[in-house]
Amino acid sequence: MQDMSHSLHSLMPLTLEQPQTLRPAPQASVHSASTSSSKRQLRVHMARTPWELRAAQKLRWQVFAEELGARLETPEWGVDIDRFDAFCEHLIVTDEAQGQVVGTYRILSPRAAWKAGTYYSENEFDLQRLAPLRPQLVEIGRSCIAPDYRTGAAITLLWSGLAQYMNQGGYEHLVGCASISMADGGHMAANIYKQIREQHACPPEYRVFPHAPLPIEDLCTGQKAEVPPLIKGYLRAGAWVCGDPAWDPHFNTADIPMLLPMHHMSARYARHFLDQSA
Repeated sequence: MQDMSHSLHSLMPLTLEQPQTLRPAPQASVHSASTSSSKRQLRVHMARTPWELRAAQKLRWQVFAEELGARLETPEWGVDIDRFDAFCEHLIVTDEAQGQVVGTYRILSPRAAWKAGTYYSENEFDLQRLAPLRPQLVEIGRSCIAPDYRTGAAITLLWSGLAQYMNQGGYEHLVGCASISMADGGHMAANIYKQIREQHACPPEYRVFPHAPLPIEDLCTGQKAEVPPLIKGYLRAGAWVCGDPAWDPHFNTADIPMLLPMHHMSARYARHFLDQSA
């Protein structure tokens, strides 16, 4: 297994000066398509200080607990902390003008997963079929963006940072869960899953199995559902759906396991994110 501990400091910061609304450019950079005069300066990098990590954990609490109603098991009220934080690297987007962390992804490298004794996803899934991939398997999770920054720029920077991380470490596979709210009892999640599973199913040798499976057939109504933008992005990038969704009672979500082999990334996404991270 490769040691990515060096990446905490070697990840090159990417900086973006942007108005309120942005669109990804076809080349390596991201630039404004808005006429707004109110500018922000966003930067993506690894959290390097205790303050930056704590700010990311507070943002997670604000989004998951306060906004989405998750019941987080944390030692400190108002801060989302679990045992995996100590093993993970924390990719963050900061608004340099405001001095705020406005977006984050949590990254668990293969070596860190070995030290932790498990991947976080193994709380929800049997990952035995992914065992051959473990030396090259990076897990991502706890992704969130502050409400005022959900215009595309922050997630674009996070994905660029992830691409740079994968390139620098020579990693081949990215795994994580795409979560769908079960506020309606799970019907929307079941409908979305049935819409995407056939076209985007992984090869059977990479299939994983939920410990608490969602009863898809019982919940599916056959009604066409709008696939959330983040899941659309994963699928367009070339990610596979690698198993039935699991029910997460703490977040009250249906978690769909997804696997992205870097060699399977779509040409458009590879040009944009991999060229930008080179």
